[in-house]
Amino acid sequence: MNSTSSAYDYDLVVVGASFAGAACALAAAHYGLRVCVLERKADPGARLHTTGILVKEVVEQTWLRRLPAELVQRVERVRLYAPNLRSVLLAAPGYYFMTTDTPNLMRWLATQLQASGVDLRLQQSFTQARRDGEGWQVDGAGRTRYLVGADGATSRVAQRTGLGRVQDALYGVEQEFSGVQLPEAGALHCFASTRFAPGYIGWVAQNPTGIQLGLALRHDPARARQPDIEGFAQHVRSVVGLPAAARPSATRAGLVPCGLPDGPIAAPGVILTGDAAGIVSPLSAGGIHSSWRHGWAVGDAVALHLRGKGPSPEAVAVRAAPRFRAKRALRWAMDHLQMDWPLNLALHSRALRRVAEQIYFHRRGMRMVP
Repeated sequence: MNSTSSAYDYDLVVVGASFAGAACALAAAHYGLRVCVLERKADPGARLHTTGILVKEVVEQTWLRRLPAELVQRVERVRLYAPNLRSVLLAAPGYYFMTTDTPNLMRWLATQLQASGVDLRLQQSFTQARRDGEGWQVDGAGRTRYLVGADGATSRVAQRTGLGRVQDALYGVEQEFSGVQLPEAGALHCFASTRFAPGYIGWVAQNPTGIQLGLALRHDPARARQPDIEGFAQHVRSVVGLPAAARPSATRAGLVPCGLPDGPIAAPGVILTGDAAGIVSPLSAGGIHSSWRHGWAVGDAVALHLRGKGPSPEAVAVRAAPRFRAKRALRWAMDHLQMDWPLNLALHSRALRRVAEQIYFHRRGMRMVP
């Protein structure tokens, strides 16, 4: 360990205990670093801004392979609906998703942090940080050599330290229907519609505790249009088999970034990761896998650097950030060219298959299922 580390209260302070922040803290703690995580919520499973849907890679290749079986449900297919509600069933050999009991998944992650020796401070918001030699003085935490902001689309760490801020976002709303079962529970149901979801999609999925039904659209601060989640639920209720008597047991909503920050994601001693760094697919807004990998790479790099065995973690963070170039091109198309009638006509076409491969299966030999 660097001889100067004893001058600090912590080697690393992470702001935010969601996927990217947890990954960063766990990676650093694995090396024995003194890690503190500040989380503004008293309950890590409350007021979530994520669907909690995991892709195969994150389940098989990361710490999350340890997830308790009761917190996940395997989904192997995607049913894509055109605006006229005609649909096609898609699958890729060996590929799958995991829907989750997301509130309890986040609570489980908190226990993993604590079991790994991380000082997890719930109900403590990040307010301010000031330069202190090579490190930072963080209000409420003390002196730290490195500060990592994993605090979402409106990152306060980015604001306080002069790093880039994500400007492009979607606004999403998701309802939970506890104890309800879909007739086709093995598919992720995705809906394209300029009426309900301009610039994005609607979705319905079975999870371990019930059904999640969501809707997102391109966020325009000037107009601040709210997603019509009630209208969307009525629109799709009969085609997915959501019982007429089913009522939402919980609702979550918030901004989801879909673009890069307008400035750097790292400066000496401070790094952004996850949503705060725009580590999220610009097309599908899915980001758990990418955020976890980036957060882990940052935590690993901090530990190795402090041990004198690796390059600066700031440089690692920049190199490890995915660019999503192809998906950014598709993002532009959804923002400027999205119309209902072409998708109604092209539902079974080769062109749609190629786009769906990119969005849902990362080009893994998707096939249309009869």
